[in-house]
Amino acid sequence: MDKTQLELFRTQLLLKKQEILTDAGKTMTEMTDQTTNVPDPNDRATLESGRSFELRIRDRERKLLTKIDEAIARIDEGSYGVCEDCGEEIGLKRLEARPVTTLCIDCKTIQETREKSVGQ
Repeated sequence: MDKTQLELFRTQLLLKKQEILTDAGKTMTEMTDQTTNVPDPNDRATLESGRSFELRIRDRERKLLTKIDEAIARIDEGSYGVCEDCGEEIGLKRLEARPVTTLCIDCKTIQETREKSVGQ
C-alpha cells in the first residue's frame, strides 16, 4: 500500500473518531439536560428505553474508538493492511469497507466458521 492510500485511511479513521466523540458529547449534554420529572409511567418507560438504546450505541462506539486508535497505530508502525493471522495483505476493498479490520477476508471467514461451530 502506498503512502497516499495510507494517508487516506488515516484521514478516514480520524474523521470517524471525531464524529464518534462529537456524538458522545451530544449524548452527555442531552442526558444531563433532561432533568424533567416525568410522572406518567409510560412516558418515563419510553424515555428510559430511549436512553438505554442511546447508551448501547455509545458503548459500541467506545469499542470502535479503541479499534480506530489501534488502526492508526498500525499505520504509524507500518503494519496497517497486513493480516494478523496469515501475514498476507488485506484487500483494499475490505479495508475500504472496514478500515479497522486486522484480518483478511479468508482468515475472517475461518474465524467466523469456528465461532459458529463452537456456538452450536
